[in-house]
Amino acid sequence: MSGRTTRRRVLRVTISPDGPPESSARADFLAAEEPLGIRVDDTALTMTMRTPGDDIELAAGFLVSEAVVRSPADIAGIRLCDGASCGHGDHDGLGNIADVTLAPGVVVTAGARRNFMTTSACGVCGKASIEDICVLPHAALSADKTRFSPVVLASLPDRLRKAQRVFSRTGGLHAAGLFTTSGEVVAVREDVGRHNAVDKIVGWALLEGRLPLSGCALLVSGRASFELAQKAVLAGIPLLAAVSAPSSLAVSLAEEAGLTLVGFLRGQSMNVYAGAQRIIA
Repeated sequence: MSGRTTRRRVLRVTISPDGPPESSARADFLAAEEPLGIRVDDTALTMTMRTPGDDIELAAGFLVSEAVVRSPADIAGIRLCDGASCGHGDHDGLGNIADVTLAPGVVVTAGARRNFMTTSACGVCGKASIEDICVLPHAALSADKTRFSPVVLASLPDRLRKAQRVFSRTGGLHAAGLFTTSGEVVAVREDVGRHNAVDKIVGWALLEGRLPLSGCALLVSGRASFELAQKAVLAGIPLLAAVSAPSSLAVSLAEEAGLTLVGFLRGQSMNVYAGAQRIIA
């Protein structure tokens, strides 16, 4: 298993107002990015670029996001291996593999199968149509009556940043944080891809038997895309917040699914794009 960071030699250049630029060689840490293949019942499902670590959670969370599994009982087992040790060649040379065995009767629909590599920036690449990616939960989020204080929400970005261990060394990772209504940290995961960080949290919750994540808030670094909104919806999370803007499709999904969607959560202000009834005035 590779590490979460890698060390590289860089040239540090500093521009001085009183003289010519100064340069010096130094060691720097970079966030690691490597491929992870996900196989389900002896068939390759997808290849995603991710930061190594929490790979079993990532695979489990990905299957929740694809609406393949809904409870720990749907998964018979997950093991990490490479192409040779797994006994399969279709992922050889492309990094580690999460080999998943589903419980009897649980199947992967044709729409969930990806035919090419998923980048760390896109979690829905390879889908054939909008119908393939728009999946609503079995239980409506509108049943979750949890309410959130704006003061607590405003404190979450700083709390998430303080919990980002790898980011503090590299400055190159996204993060997803799960919080209680009082702002306590439940779980934090980091990755080069926001969708991977969310999948790792959802996978952790699945394997711990904590789905649905009722009464929790999910905060993501960067923007709130459609795929992140759907991951929150399928995990039963009533509120998704982002430090940047949401997409129009994310807002549409939030309105349809009953998700509270908060964007531009910075300093002492925020925009509520859907589900304002959960925000305490």
